Amino acid sequence: MLASRLQPWTLNAFGLSDLDPISDFGLISKIMQTNLDTHTSPRFNLWPISIITFFTVAIIGCGTFIAFCSCHPADLISQNYYEDEVRYQGQINRLQNTQERAPLVSVAYDMASKRITISVPMDPTRPQPAGRIQLYRPSAVNLDRQLKLELNPGGTQAIDAANLLPGLWKVRVSWNLDERDYFIDQKIVIPSRT
Repeated sequence: MLASRLQPWTLNAFGLSDLDPISDFGLISKIMQTNLDTHTSPRFNLWPISIITFFTVAIIGCGTFIAFCSCHPADLISQNYYEDEVRYQGQINRLQNTQERAPLVSVAYDMASKRITISVPMDPTRPQPAGRIQLYRPSAVNLDRQLKLELNPGGTQAIDAANLLPGLWKVRVSWNLDERDYFIDQKIVIPSRT
């Protein structure tokens, strides 16, 4: 008989110590019942789903970032960026001249009239300075504008800013007076139209 051939520890391992070793049918049915009780439906494991979800989100995020970056142009600051860097020492000299001899030069934006006002104190006995004004938009090179510096007798020039897009603009004014070069770079923010 099967029950008589099983060792006592085997019966205890299956919880069959109270089984009658004479009947093989009772032993087999008890073993089958024990196996069915221990192998219930498998528990839900979150690890595979979590790993798949993580990699899916990471791949979608990378793809979205690449699509976002490819839609925005990566323009250089100016077309002649490298040549401008070589000539930068001259720019430093112009800034020093401005700080020493023309500290009262100003650039201001008036929200009420939507105008940029450039003020360069002038001596009426001296000739009018020659120069240029650059409206520089750091985020879009195609929006930059170049204007001629044309001061009125009071030493100011007003520029209509009604058609400029909202955001950061740099007003760069360079002029020459008495054989000296001057330069000012002033940031202005044009608010949103609401």
